[in-house]
Amino acid sequence: MPHFGMPTLIETNSIDECASLAKELKLDFIEINMNMPEYQLDMIDIEHFKNLSKQFSIYYTIHLDENLNFCDFNPYVANAYLKTVADTIKLAKQLDVPVLNMHLSDGVYFTLPDKRVFLFEQYCEHYLKAVDKFIRMCETEIGESDIRICIENSNGFKNYHRKALGIMLKSPVFALTYDIGHDHGLCGSDGEFVFENTDKLQHIHLHDAVGKNHHLALGNGEINVSRYLDIAKQNNCSIVIETKTVESLKQSVKWLKDKKYYEC
Repeated sequence: MPHFGMPTLIETNSIDECASLAKELKLDFIEINMNMPEYQLDMIDIEHFKNLSKQFSIYYTIHLDENLNFCDFNPYVANAYLKTVADTIKLAKQLDVPVLNMHLSDGVYFTLPDKRVFLFEQYCEHYLKAVDKFIRMCETEIGESDIRICIENSNGFKNYHRKALGIMLKSPVFALTYDIGHDHGLCGSDGEFVFENTDKLQHIHLHDAVGKNHHLALGNGEINVSRYLDIAKQNNCSIVIETKTVESLKQSVKWLKDKKYYEC
C-alpha cells in the first residue's frame, strides 16, 4: 500500500498538533510547509522533530517555499534561494526526509497588447544555465543519500519549464510530484507530461476538485480519484492528502478507508 501523509494545516498551530492528528488518523508522514513562519530553517528544533517522529512513528517530507526562484536574474536573489535549498537538504539529511517538493517559478512576464512574454522564455539560454547550476548544486549536496527533489505541477508547465524538466529528470536526484487537482483545473495538460515520464513519478498531491475549485475532500468533487490511487500504487508513490482543513482531511481518510485504499 502507498504511504499516506498530511500537510501542515493552517488550523494546526504546531508540529506537535500535526503529529497528534497524524497518529489519530494513522497517517505515515507529515509534509512540512516552508511557506509558514514556524517551519523556516531557523525555527525548526531538529531534536524535537526527531523525538516526535519516534514517538508517533511518522516521518517528514518538505514542501519548499513556493516563492523559490533559483533562476532569478538578480544573482543576490538567486544565490539566496540556492543557499535555502542547500541548507534544506542538510536538514533533510538530519531528519531522514526522503522527499523535497517544489514548484518551478513562472518568473516575470511583460504584458504586450496581444500577449504575455515570459522573461524566462525570452532569455531561455540564461534560464537553462541557472537550471544547470541548480542541478549541480543539488547533486553535490545530496551526495549518496536517498533524498529526491520532486517537481510539482501547479498552474501549467510552460515551454521553458518543460525544457528545464527535460534536463532535471536526467539527474538521479530529481523526480516528479503529480498534483491531480491542479491538473484537473487545466484539463489534464500537465498530466500528459507526467504520464510520459511515469518512471520519474514519486510523489502525489491528492485532493478532489470541481473545475478550478481545488483541495476538496476526497469524494466531494468530480475527479476519478480511484484512477490516480491506482497509478500511485503502480509507481510506489507517497501521497499527501492535500486538503486545507482538519475536517476535510478526516473526511478524506474515511473515504480512503471506505474504498479499501487505506488500511489501519
